Amino acid sequence: MTVDTINRASPSTPDTTPPAKTDPAGLMSDEASRRLQKDGPNAMPDPSTHPLRNVLVKFWAPVPWLLEFAIVLQVILHKYLEASVIAGLLIFNAALAYFQEGRAQATLAALKHRLALNASVRRDGAWKTIPAAQVVCGDLIKLSLGGVVAADAHLLEGSVQLDQSMLTGESLPVEAGAGFDTYAGALVRRGEATAEVTATGVRTKFGRTAELIRTAHVVSSQQKAVLKIVRNLAFFNALVILLIGIYAYSHSMPWSEIVPLLLTSVLAAIPVALPATFTLAAAIGARSLAKLGVLPTRLSAVDEAATMDVLCSDKTGTLTANKLSVTSVKPMDGFDEAHVLGLAALASSDGGQDAVDVAIRSAASQEAMTDALTLAKFVPFDPARKISEATATDPKGNQQRIIKGAFTAVASLTNPAPKAAAIADGLEKQGFRVLAVAAGADGSIQIVGFIALSDPPRADSVSLISELKGLGVRTVMITGDAPETAKIVAHDVGLDGPICPPGTISDSVRPEDFAVFAGILPEGKFNLVKAFQRGGHTIGMCGDGANDAPALRQAQIGIAVSTATDVAKSAAGMVLTAPGLGGIVAAVKEGRVTFQRILTYTLNSVIKKIVQVLLLAIGLIMTGHAVLTPMLMVIVMITGDFLAMSLTTDRVRPSAAPNSWNVGRITGVAVLLGLCFLAFCVGVMAIGKFELRLGIESLRTLLVVAIVYGSQATIYALRARRYMWGLSPTMWLILSSIADITIITVLANRGIAMASLSMAILGCEFAAAALFGLILDGIKIPILSKFGID
Repeated sequence: MTVDTINRASPSTPDTTPPAKTDPAGLMSDEASRRLQKDGPNAMPDPSTHPLRNVLVKFWAPVPWLLEFAIVLQVILHKYLEASVIAGLLIFNAALAYFQEGRAQATLAALKHRLALNASVRRDGAWKTIPAAQVVCGDLIKLSLGGVVAADAHLLEGSVQLDQSMLTGESLPVEAGAGFDTYAGALVRRGEATAEVTATGVRTKFGRTAELIRTAHVVSSQQKAVLKIVRNLAFFNALVILLIGIYAYSHSMPWSEIVPLLLTSVLAAIPVALPATFTLAAAIGARSLAKLGVLPTRLSAVDEAATMDVLCSDKTGTLTANKLSVTSVKPMDGFDEAHVLGLAALASSDGGQDAVDVAIRSAASQEAMTDALTLAKFVPFDPARKISEATATDPKGNQQRIIKGAFTAVASLTNPAPKAAAIADGLEKQGFRVLAVAAGADGSIQIVGFIALSDPPRADSVSLISELKGLGVRTVMITGDAPETAKIVAHDVGLDGPICPPGTISDSVRPEDFAVFAGILPEGKFNLVKAFQRGGHTIGMCGDGANDAPALRQAQIGIAVSTATDVAKSAAGMVLTAPGLGGIVAAVKEGRVTFQRILTYTLNSVIKKIVQVLLLAIGLIMTGHAVLTPMLMVIVMITGDFLAMSLTTDRVRPSAAPNSWNVGRITGVAVLLGLCFLAFCVGVMAIGKFELRLGIESLRTLLVVAIVYGSQATIYALRARRYMWGLSPTMWLILSSIADITIITVLANRGIAMASLSMAILGCEFAAAALFGLILDGIKIPILSKFGID
């Protein structure tokens, strides 16, 4: 077996490998055209499919196949009304599914918009601006302030500050000079440089991320549940239908009766509204979540939130604010925090995009400096020297030189300070970005203090992890940032488990093994999610950047925070529209409510399908005739299957632990409870035949009424996992039940589409169904407990 490994990020250090030889004049136009023809455009391919194909796919699945088969049989038998009704049901199911798709195309569209539209390229010895899609390997490109890097490139000269957080997860911008490799999509925060293009299009790091998003796919547990339920019903009911056909043929029934009997059996076996109910329940859950600041972009994510047992969370911008702030100020002897911050602010650019300078000036504005200085001259940060400088004068007119930057660089320009090295080392070991601040007249400059910066945790990160733990969901941090920084943040938010050590991570890793995975590339996050899924876990992934997008797409429930990039939001199944992380807990709770509603409908649907097919078999043996007709089955479908969809609005009690679609257990419960329902229907049929001496037409009416009344009794018995009076039903469920009972009672009493029965008989049937519901309510509790369904 091939063992996949998890991709880790390498430190952002200059590459010492010399770049390929490139003419200083840049490529010639004809050579650039040849390379463009060979390698293709510097863009993402469009994978979109024709809308008509997307529509047709909705009619190619197990449930649509059964409905389509039933339509063909009805047309052959010239039952056009029945065929039209079934066709309407088929189109209804397909339409609901169609409008929930197309997310992969939206993700790739967002990626295209994120990339630079134009690039400054040296061609034929001159700089010119061309569309980014025409950039080729070997081109010389210029990186300028505020621009977006058009392709993966190797810096040749100059210096820039790059924000690569959207790809690498690093919370701090990086200083890049000659020999540094940068990626398509990085933002230039400061400076100017020339670079040689090393990769374009899908071969760039950004492009590989887009390809991962396109290929990322996981079948939702909801889809798997529907397929397994339909498969189990198909195998069981196909066997029963075959036995019915053999029995009818061996007893010399005419084909004019055998064919409708078999068609009725097929219709009885189809859980026609099951897929639509899954969709409707999720849509109702999505509407509730929207009111709480959570926007589901894929309806399956609502149901998946109920089954999620592991949340993989990015660090930067997710658990943290993705905004540098001053965490600590350590003044040297004789100075205070306000003085250190005030001096540092003078050596920081005002109004620029440098995140460090913005954080320092913000902190300094909140601390009043007693002996305020007046800025005379400012020298911006020099990446080569790793310092910025300022000259300021005090109220007496004395000048001071102020230096701010990396400790080693500042220390080389100041008088020795024995304690300084220990302070700087201690702060760096805590994962902080440390800046030294020095000031004084020329020749007597001394270090006045240190400023520690970090990306602080969100205010609600601790409560999120604590609440999820109480709900049975384990949280794991997966970040592209350094292990030291990740460890500090993990401790601050309550993730105190082991840190995954550096090196290759096996694809058999489990979420229980480590609390933090650091230095992970986008491919690594994607592979980690897949590894956890192979272990049988339902994975949620929370992130904010393009580096999180493949994992967001692969996870059963991808969650993008409100500040996420368009790429992340397009890849996610849910987007938090309000600040904070409280929406994740709300999604879990609402998902579990939705799960319970769907579970109740699924149990009722499976019970009815088993009972209806077995009832046809037993009825054939007892009467020698088909005890239900295709038209009666269509009536049962409409009154039973579709009106029962009101269960998607019912009040339920969510479970305290993650749910799971254990179809085997659900089927076991449905079989046992279905036998009880079958006994009720057979008892009614026996009374009608042997006591009331009803003819076959009246017996069919009696039986279809028993199915509808008994289905209502089953719904109310199963809607709560304890006794039925524990939670009151919603008005929609009550109205649905009234409509269901009224429709079948009026049809049966007036003799519409069936033989007429007296109100006395119908009243007795209703009373018997009510008694059956009370008995079933008591029987279900030990059965549900035995199979572990709560």
